Amino acid sequence: MTTRKVLTLTLVRNIADEVLMGLKKRGFGEGKWNGFGGKVEPGETIPQAAARELTEECGLRAHYLTKVGLLDFEFLNDPVIHEVHVFETREYSGTVVETEEMSPKWYKIEDIPFNEMWLDDPIWFPWYLKGGPQFYGYFLYKGFDTILKQELKSTDLPPTTTIFESVKSQQA
Repeated sequence: MTTRKVLTLTLVRNIADEVLMGLKKRGFGEGKWNGFGGKVEPGETIPQAAARELTEECGLRAHYLTKVGLLDFEFLNDPVIHEVHVFETREYSGTVVETEEMSPKWYKIEDIPFNEMWLDDPIWFPWYLKGGPQFYGYFLYKGFDTILKQELKSTDLPPTTTIFESVKSQQA
């Protein structure tokens, strides 16, 4: 029986059009550069989980999150599908800090370290960078270093934005 694990991934871009990446220091994906995210906790919405994980992993507080995609990851002989909701924020506050889990660093678009990221990242990340409608991706892995099957397509849905109440009340 297949089950789904709902996760988030948030990508941060600044006014210089750089992307904040985090080097995973422990756990699943250790040693790889990635965005910031993790599990959705009971009682949380998916955007709330994305915002919480961003703060926990790099110290930034998103003022809004824009959903840009959905990625499903399946690992051969593992009954759990990782359902990853991908968000972007360009408005945030706080100071970028290293945490026990992530070591963050800003990258120019042309310097993103794809050779130190998951194998699927060079496939879907350019779609994210160009903007446009939300995307959907599916990747079937054998272990962690072989992709057996992949799919990437447009959902034809426009990006959707969540503005956090605490931010709206501060702006009023």
